[in-house]
Amino acid sequence: MSDSSKAVIPDAEIRALLLGSGVEYVTRTDSEGAYNFDGIPAGLYEVRTFAPGFSPEKMEVRLEHGAATVMLELSPATLAQEIRVTAGQIVPTPEDLSRLPGSANFLTAAMLAQSRALTTEEALRKSPGVYARAEDGLGLRPNIGIRGLNPTRSSKVLLLEDGIPLSYAPYGDNASYYHPPIDRFEGVEIVKGASQILYGPMTVGGVINYLTPAAPETTGGTLTLTAGNRDYLNGNARLGTRLGKTSLLLDAMRKQGAGSRQNTRHHLTDANLKVLTSLNTEQSLGLRFNYYKENSNLTYSGLRQSEFEQNPWGNPFRNDFFYAKRYGASISHNWAPLPDLVILTNAYTSGFFRDWWRQSSNSAQRPNDSADAACGGMGHLNITCGNEGRLRSYHTWGVEPRFKLSHNLHAVRSETEFGFRYHGEMQNRLQKNGPLPDSRDGVLVEDNDRQATAFAGFLQNQFVYGHWSLTPGARLERVAYERTNFLANAGQGFSGTASLTTWIPGLGITYSATEQVSVFTGVHRGFAPPRVEDVISNATGASIDLDAELSWNLEAGVRARLSQDLRTELTFFRMDFQNQIVPASVAGGVGAALTNAGETLHQGVELSGNWRIRPLLASNHSLMLRASYTALPVARYTGERFSSVAGFAGVSVVGNRLPYAPRHLLTSDVTYLHPKGYQLFVECVYTGGQFSDDLNTVEGTADGQRGRIPGNALWNATVNVPLEAWKATAFVTVKNMGNRLVIVDRSRGILPGTPRLVQAGMQFAF
Repeated sequence: MSDSSKAVIPDAEIRALLLGSGVEYVTRTDSEGAYNFDGIPAGLYEVRTFAPGFSPEKMEVRLEHGAATVMLELSPATLAQEIRVTAGQIVPTPEDLSRLPGSANFLTAAMLAQSRALTTEEALRKSPGVYARAEDGLGLRPNIGIRGLNPTRSSKVLLLEDGIPLSYAPYGDNASYYHPPIDRFEGVEIVKGASQILYGPMTVGGVINYLTPAAPETTGGTLTLTAGNRDYLNGNARLGTRLGKTSLLLDAMRKQGAGSRQNTRHHLTDANLKVLTSLNTEQSLGLRFNYYKENSNLTYSGLRQSEFEQNPWGNPFRNDFFYAKRYGASISHNWAPLPDLVILTNAYTSGFFRDWWRQSSNSAQRPNDSADAACGGMGHLNITCGNEGRLRSYHTWGVEPRFKLSHNLHAVRSETEFGFRYHGEMQNRLQKNGPLPDSRDGVLVEDNDRQATAFAGFLQNQFVYGHWSLTPGARLERVAYERTNFLANAGQGFSGTASLTTWIPGLGITYSATEQVSVFTGVHRGFAPPRVEDVISNATGASIDLDAELSWNLEAGVRARLSQDLRTELTFFRMDFQNQIVPASVAGGVGAALTNAGETLHQGVELSGNWRIRPLLASNHSLMLRASYTALPVARYTGERFSSVAGFAGVSVVGNRLPYAPRHLLTSDVTYLHPKGYQLFVECVYTGGQFSDDLNTVEGTADGQRGRIPGNALWNATVNVPLEAWKATAFVTVKNMGNRLVIVDRSRGILPGTPRLVQAGMQFAF
C-alpha cells in the first residue's frame, strides 16, 4: 500500500468482506506497506482501507483460487473527509484506542453477522463487564448492567446512537422502555473508564454507543429474510446511493413473533433515513430521521412460585398490551475551519409515546383490580376484572457543539476536546383504571408533568510525550427539575422544583510500551442523576432528600496485539460508591422505590481476546476463537444499610452481596472457516448465580420475587453458507440449543429465559 507519491503506508487497516456471507477478514500493513491475507477463500470481496490522514477507500475485488496481488493507493484526506467518516464514533482509529485512558470493546458488523445476533442482549454479552438480561424474547426492552450494576431497565448505563443520546429521558427518567432492534446497527462501542466523562449525564458504569451504517459512496444494499419457530418473521431491507456530493441510506425492518412466554406476541416496525452531504472541503452536514412502532401482547408481571412450577413459560394475563411509537431526528454539522480545529455540532429531538394496559404489575397483584367486587380475583380475570393503563409521552431536545483542537508545546503534543450541551425533556404521565380486561380508557387517577432542563460543560486535554499520554478532564452537570401533580390538592394541583450541580473530574494515563502493547490506568468520578419523581414529592411538591448517585471509579489494564491474529485486553476495575441508589421495589415488586443505599463496593477483573488460527493443519481451513470473561468477586454493601424488603426494615445488610450482580460472566465462541467461505459458529454463554434481594434470600418465596437465581450455561450455533452466484448467504441459527429452562429475573415475579429458537434465512447483497 502506498500514497500517490509511491511512499509506503505502514500500519494501515485493511478489511475484506466476503460479499453475501457476513465473513470479514482484517489485516494491517507492515513497516514496508505490505499486507497479506492467509488462507481466505475465493470469491467476490468488498475491500476497505483505513489509514490516519488518508481518505478511506472501498473497492470490489474478485479473488480466484491461488495467490493474488492487489496494489492499493490512497489519497490524502482533507480534515472534512476525516470527520465525515469518524463523526459519531467515540474511538474512531486504532491510534485513538492505543491512547484511550480506559477499557474499550467493539462489536463489529462481521461479529454480529457470524452469530446472526437476534437481540441486543445476545450481542452485548460478547463484551466483558456487560450483563444484558433478557425479558421479552425479541430484545425489545433489554436490561443492561455493567460491572455489577443493577441491569433493570438499563438505568445505570449511558446509551448513545452515533454519539447522540438514545434514551428518551436520560436526566429525568433513564429507565429504557424503548430500544432499537440490533438489526439497525453495524457496530457497537462499549467504553468504560475515565474517557466517559466526555459524555453524560451517566458516568457510572460505561457508555454504549450504537453505530448505524455509514452513508455509502456507491449504490447498493442488502435484503435479509428470516423465519423461525414461535411464528418468527423478520424482513430487513437496506438501500444506499450517492447523488453528487450527497449520500443517502434507507433502512427498514418488520419483525414479529411470539415472545418467550405464552400469551405474548410482538409486532415491530423500524425505519431510518440517513443523509450526508459535503458542503465544501471543510464542512459536511448530516441528517437522520427514524420511526419506530411496536404493538405487543405483553404483560409486566412475572410468575408466582406455584405458577412457575405448574407452567414455567405461562402467562395468565392474555389481555395485557403494550403500544409504543417513537419519532426521532437529528442534524449534525461537521466543520474544520482550521487545519488543527474541528467543530462537531449535533442538534436532536425525539418523541416517545407508550401505553401499557395491564391487569398486573407484579406477582403480588392477582390481579391489580382484585379489590373491586365486580372482579373478585383470578377466577373472573378475563370476564369482569378491570385493568390499569400506564400512559406516557416524552419529548426530548438538545444541542451539543464539540470542539477538537490539536496543538504542540515543544516536544509535547496536545489534543484538547471541549464543549457544552443544552438538553431539555418533558414527561406527561397518566394512569387510567379501566372497568374491563380489554379497556383502553377509564377513570383518571394520575396526571403528572415532569420536566428536566440540563446544562453540561466538559473539557479534556490529552498530553502526548513520547510513549506516554496524560489525560486530565472535568465535566459540569447542572440539572433543574420540575414536577406538577394536576390531581393533588382537591384538583387544584401542586408543583415543585429541585436542582443539583455536580463536578465530575477524571484523569487517565497510558503508556505505549511498543506499537503492539499499551498499559492504561485512570480514575474518575461516577455520577448518575436521580429521577424527577424521586426528588420532588408527588403529594406536596416538596423537595425530597435523595442525593445523586456518586462513586469513585478506578481502572488499570493492558491491551495488546500480540500478533496479526491475536489480540487481548485485561482490566482491573474498582467502583467505590459513596451513595449508590438501590431500588427498593419495581412497580410494587421488590426493588420499586429508590433509596440512598450508602456505601457499596464493586471490584473485579475483565478479560477479552480473539485469536485466529490460520492456516489450520497446513490447509486453507481456519478457526477463530473469542472469549469475554468477567470476574466480580466483590459487589457488596459496605456502609450502614438496612434491608428494603417489607417486614425486615431493622435487619442490617452490611456485607451482603448486591442483587443481580453475578460473580462470573463468560461468553466464548469458536468459528470454523472453510476455504469456500462456509462458516460454523458455536457459542457458550455462562451466567453465574445471583441474588434477587438485599437479604440474599436463597429459597424462593411464594410470590416469586425473592430467592437465589442459579447459574446457567446456554449454547447457540449458526451456520452461514455463501451462495456466490446469487451474491447471497443462506443461514441457520439455533438459540438455546438445549431448550434449557432458566430464571432470568425475579424483581416482578419469576421471568423465564427464552426457550429454544430455530431460524433460517437468506441475505442478498446488491
